[in-house]
Amino acid sequence: MNDERHAVIVAARRTAVVPKGGAFKGLQADELAAPVLRQLITDAGIRPDQVDQVILGNALYGGGNPARLAALRAGIPQSVPAMTIDTQCCSGLDAILIAARLVASGAAQCVLAGGTESFSRAPIRMHRPAGPGESAIAYARPPFAPAPFEDPDLTDAAARLALERHITRDDQIRYAIASHQAALASASVTKDRLVRPEGVDLDMDPFSRNLTPGTARRAPILSGDAETGLSAATIACEADGAAAVLIVAGREGAGDGFTGLKVLNGASVGHDPSKPALGPIAVAWDLFRNLEMKPEDLESVEIMEAYAPQAMVTAEELGIVPEQLNRMGGALARGHPIGASGAVLAVQLYETLRSGRVSYRGAQKRGMALIAAAGGLASGMAVETV
Repeated sequence: MNDERHAVIVAARRTAVVPKGGAFKGLQADELAAPVLRQLITDAGIRPDQVDQVILGNALYGGGNPARLAALRAGIPQSVPAMTIDTQCCSGLDAILIAARLVASGAAQCVLAGGTESFSRAPIRMHRPAGPGESAIAYARPPFAPAPFEDPDLTDAAARLALERHITRDDQIRYAIASHQAALASASVTKDRLVRPEGVDLDMDPFSRNLTPGTARRAPILSGDAETGLSAATIACEADGAAAVLIVAGREGAGDGFTGLKVLNGASVGHDPSKPALGPIAVAWDLFRNLEMKPEDLESVEIMEAYAPQAMVTAEELGIVPEQLNRMGGALARGHPIGASGAVLAVQLYETLRSGRVSYRGAQKRGMALIAAAGGLASGMAVETV
């Protein structure tokens, strides 16, 4: 980021994260995002016409521009452009990184950025018939890497990682239980900060619960073997939700009065598509080297928990201790609204560092958000309080 001018996250909000088919089942992705955008404008005390751009990530809609729909629904003037990006699971965090770079470069003064996803209302995917007499063919997901690259099912890739690293089912279950416990422990903060879409009054993420070892052990194995396989208890469930931040320009020593999170840097990397879970490790080390930081310098680290082994290996390789990790619970306790998940990490990081729930020996609290995506992509963002 520019040394003189920098990007500051001055507001961060999200909806609850709700399993597919739940309380948000009737809401399109843009309908989930619009109230979040409106609330951010209110929180920041700005006018809608002061927003220069809206950028949202989305992974499942495969067309259209949900960001534009959400912006117009939110009452943002029609003169304000809006853009939707798709880097699958990285989409929400990548949208925030793009916004931060626009602001830091001087191309914008104020940007709304995040992600939104509805598994419940996502279009049905079909391949168009190739010729007369042929039928459309349904498909579950598009390819994320072409031949000769390996393009594994993500759950199978996570199961393979668990087998290679010998992360047992009991190891995974203990990790999942801790994620749920952290989410429940922070419920009072979450309750006051969640945005409620019209007609849906949720004051917590409904999937968070008092998960017990017995309940988790009864969940059937979905991929892998009896010893290290993954189950519904150790895989984040498909979910609906939206999350976003408002980013403005600040200047070093200018006394502009902004409080929030200064974006220190962000990075995206590409790596081996056959090992999608390992990308966050590479992106984190890139950020540490660039910022001359060490893992122990971070007060809080948000690592996406699409799969328990993925987050566990990332934390272990980086030397992140439990006291730093996903302090308000992770995706195993919430769910995974694909295009919004990276933005949820950013909001959780904002809440953790700004809530007063944590203390730090330095003048600023520092944190990092990390997420991987299909096709061998990963993104990360480092921030500090201002």
